[in-house]
Amino acid sequence: MSEKRGKIMQTNMEVVSQKVIADQIYELKLKGKNVREMSAGQFLMIRPMRADLLLRRPISLCHIDKERETATLLYRAGGEGTKSLAALKPGMFADVVGPLGQGFDLTLIKAGRPYLLIGGGIGVPPLYELGRQIKARGGLVTFVNGFASKKDVFYAAEMKQIGTVHITTEDGSHGTKGYVTNVTQNLSFEPALIFSCGPHSMLTVIKQAYPATKTYLSLEERMACGIGACYACVCEKNTPEAGHLKVCQDGPVFRADEVRL
Repeated sequence: MSEKRGKIMQTNMEVVSQKVIADQIYELKLKGKNVREMSAGQFLMIRPMRADLLLRRPISLCHIDKERETATLLYRAGGEGTKSLAALKPGMFADVVGPLGQGFDLTLIKAGRPYLLIGGGIGVPPLYELGRQIKARGGLVTFVNGFASKKDVFYAAEMKQIGTVHITTEDGSHGTKGYVTNVTQNLSFEPALIFSCGPHSMLTVIKQAYPATKTYLSLEERMACGIGACYACVCEKNTPEAGHLKVCQDGPVFRADEVRL
């Protein structure tokens, strides 16, 4: 059963599968008609599986299969709300609002051009679907994903089916020791566009390292409603006049020169 509220769809999506794929990282696959409306870079607001937790949790889309009407989400079970989602098992239903937000503009992708996708921690998942879409359009994909340690690494094998994958870990337990910049500053090609999702500290460095007009950032912010009503997830406009943008409604994807971090 689903209900459309304007362009907002609230529905109960069936749980197809759920498993742990890294330290506190879960892969949740859901099925529903609303998958047909989803695009890379968007997110869902999911109601926790506890009655005392009223606010939904925003989780980005990792993989979209419109033919099978399934969507795969990767999330970290860190807070009480996301920990409660770990109780979802196949055959159960998740109360979902979405898809929400403005995703990646795939009309920018040109065949034969190289694209750089930079992810940090739980900011990696939305870049997987983006990479799939770029490859489908003939683009050349390079992933650079940063994690704290080997136990935190996920989806490296899946991304290798799409393009070149570089992994960094802060402690050097897997891949290159250090941060994503330890790899990106030594790449031998000039990317046509750069797409990045992760913590603000990482996005700030990426914004400084590449031309803002060809760099796109997917912002991670705490959200209460996910539909632009509560103003809990605003960011500053990068304009002379004062103003704000709503990450949930105007984003989460912005061109780097549109926002201040």
